[in-house]
Amino acid sequence: MPVSSSYSPAPRFAALGPEFGDPVSPAAFPETRLRFRNSRAAATCGLADLTDAEWLAHFGRLEPLPGQPGPIAMRYHGHQFRTYNPDLGDGRGFLAAQLQAEDGRLLDLGTKGSGQTPWSRGADGRLTLKGGVREVLAAEMLETLGVPTSRALSLIETGEALERGDEPSPTRSAVLVRLSHSHIRFGTFQRAAYLQRQDMLETLAGHARSLYHPHVAEGDVPGLLAAVRDASARLAAAWVAAGFVHGVLNTDNLNVTGESFDYGPWRFLPRYEPGFTAAYFDQFGLYAFARQPEAVFWALTQFAGTLRSLAPVEALTEVLNGFGPAYIAALRQAFLRRFGVVSAGEEADQALVDAALALLREGGDALRWEPLFFDWFGGFSSAGRALAGPRAQLYQGRTFDAFRAVLFEHAPDRPERLEVPVFQAAEPEEMLIDEVEAIWAAIDRDDDWGPFEAKLARLAAARDAYAFGPAARQRSEQ
Repeated sequence: MPVSSSYSPAPRFAALGPEFGDPVSPAAFPETRLRFRNSRAAATCGLADLTDAEWLAHFGRLEPLPGQPGPIAMRYHGHQFRTYNPDLGDGRGFLAAQLQAEDGRLLDLGTKGSGQTPWSRGADGRLTLKGGVREVLAAEMLETLGVPTSRALSLIETGEALERGDEPSPTRSAVLVRLSHSHIRFGTFQRAAYLQRQDMLETLAGHARSLYHPHVAEGDVPGLLAAVRDASARLAAAWVAAGFVHGVLNTDNLNVTGESFDYGPWRFLPRYEPGFTAAYFDQFGLYAFARQPEAVFWALTQFAGTLRSLAPVEALTEVLNGFGPAYIAALRQAFLRRFGVVSAGEEADQALVDAALALLREGGDALRWEPLFFDWFGGFSSAGRALAGPRAQLYQGRTFDAFRAVLFEHAPDRPERLEVPVFQAAEPEEMLIDEVEAIWAAIDRDDDWGPFEAKLARLAAARDAYAFGPAARQRSEQ
């Protein structure tokens, strides 16, 4: 069998029944050229032993993996920029497989650019190679910074010339496969509520609770909402701490595990700018950087609304009222992780958040978002490094003194991390749009994948240096 002994198929979504998805067939592509293979992610779910030929078969031609029922285009609705759309669903992707990961959690293999489905709405169901490259870069950067995110597993160029209105055409095509712990969206529940299907809502709630929030008691719908609320608050806080702007926070782009996925017009902040937007079509800044917590909360209220037939409205409202405190607490924890320090108490932790934002605001264009966290990672253990670095002249004055004072109240968390070569560099790894465009230009112009591969290698080194992960997150949240 072309998988390792740790491969464990677990096709749970198909068991929900035909009301939740449609069997589909993948597109037949003219060619399959492997451009990115995430062997590290593959090792977590028994796929590391695939040969390149087998990899192309399963993730390029999308032949089903052993023990899987075949591709399913998931059905869902959603609010798109707060306008309800009942004509959604997987339009250029599908659920390809579900596996039991080595940590015991369920993993979805979802595609993007795999062809038309009943929900394509006249579109071609394809993904541009540029879009695939951008999604790989976004997921790798977010994982490096400790953000709960889907991971790009595979990117394969497919040899078609695509016409697009928002980039030079014809442009190259690709199919992406990502790993995520769930593709059950808020919009999946919205569809069941829209159809007034109590049975479907009960089935979905039980499915989400048992698979993704098993600590919640059976039948405890407010408890399920609270679990989704807390996961969503942690996600919004992690985006803000990372200086990340998702761009399209529609209710079909948020899921019940609080995991970021589906990266389109994303951006990372070049500097602190609360109104910074990622999508050119977000003309009113609905999903601007500082409005992301608000957007997540608004989407969460739509999710809660679908549960009204399953639980008392008062109980659901009480859970929703806890989002603000949950977000603030999560933001404090996210900033502690980003600075590599441990808690000094709620008041001091909040003071650190406020002081850091004040310093970033004062620094303007001169003090980019990511370098501040890099320079001062480890707290006082990095004082010599930061004050001798390229931004030393920015670290002076009253605002900086206030920041340094509150930062130094926090003890370093695992200061041995500073001994790795990553922290001997003058600059951190960033993912600003100019670099992203330069990486793509090398591919587009010369088919030169060197800058792309070099960037991924540097991100891997930074990820190992920061050592964000489940164990580290659990320590910081205790």
